[in-house]
Amino acid sequence: MTIDARGGNLNEHAFVPETRFGIWFLGSETWLKHVLEVAIADLVRLIGKERRETYGTVVDVGCGQGKSFTLLKQRFNPQRLIGIDADPEILEVGRKRAQQDGVAVELMLGSGAAIALPDNSVDILFCHQTFHHLVEQEKAIAEFYRVLKPGGMLLFAESTRAYIHSWIIRLLFRHPMEVQKTAEEYLALIRWAGFEAQAERISYPYLWWSLSDLGLLNRLGIKKTPPFGQREETLLNLVAIKSQP
Repeated sequence: MTIDARGGNLNEHAFVPETRFGIWFLGSETWLKHVLEVAIADLVRLIGKERRETYGTVVDVGCGQGKSFTLLKQRFNPQRLIGIDADPEILEVGRKRAQQDGVAVELMLGSGAAIALPDNSVDILFCHQTFHHLVEQEKAIAEFYRVLKPGGMLLFAESTRAYIHSWIIRLLFRHPMEVQKTAEEYLALIRWAGFEAQAERISYPYLWWSLSDLGLLNRLGIKKTPPFGQREETLLNLVAIKSQP
């Protein structure tokens, strides 16, 4: 069952819509198995032993076609699950997915830069491969901080500038290229907003699909994966905490 709630004024220039190929890919099993499930598993690992059996309110910013809903329900057992997306047609696909999976979700049309929820009302905010679509990133991260409760968690999984600027992504997808950031720059932005982001809760996956050649040279033995610290990171996963008052 899903419930609609329309958010505040939606700035049509606050995000860059996906290409037709991108929309197809985000609905594929490849996306679900190799991108979404892998990211959520890593984020759960980063939470560690402090993860609770249930949470009050869990929000997915950029929920898209709703493939995350079942996974979030299974991992966090939220009392209230909210999905937010800026594309009404994609949000309708998410509604149908939730109905098919039997997940109760409140769907909101809106951007991450203007979230129609009260201050200090969210326990977990999940932002997976959404932030690089947002033009107003500083406003969005400030909104994330505002709506989270003190001690609440931001689960952030994002592709970096190195990946978004690669030729294959430029060819197949669409993004606001001028706002793309390195892993270090995203981390600095999150800390600037007031979040605590400790080293043990930060991960830098270097997955085959995030490489410009899709890892082909590695599989052929022509090229070795550069070690951490000697490569430009393509992905950033982290669990950031809203500081207590």
